[in-house]
Amino acid sequence: MSNGNLSVVKIKSAKVPVDKKQLKLFDGGGLYLLVTAKGGKYWRLDYRFNGKRKTLALGVYPDVSLSDARVYGMQSGRSLILKPHNGEYQRRK
Repeated sequence: MSNGNLSVVKIKSAKVPVDKKQLKLFDGGGLYLLVTAKGGKYWRLDYRFNGKRKTLALGVYPDVSLSDARVYGMQSGRSLILKPHNGEYQRRK
């Protein structure tokens, strides 16, 4: 899933540019770290469901490490492929 573009050093030194609200640091396979202007760092996984892009929250850095995020992302991706499920669709019914 991941081609390992991110490193712990890159994550710790990540800062949002002054003219931006947030920054996305991509790791591959839809996994990325969302860095906010206030310093929050959130793991996200983008995937497609019925042709629409969806985002799954995996946790907050450093509570969820880089290696854990990669594992969670791989497990979540597999489960979405093997058993397509969309909680938003079920809630609306």
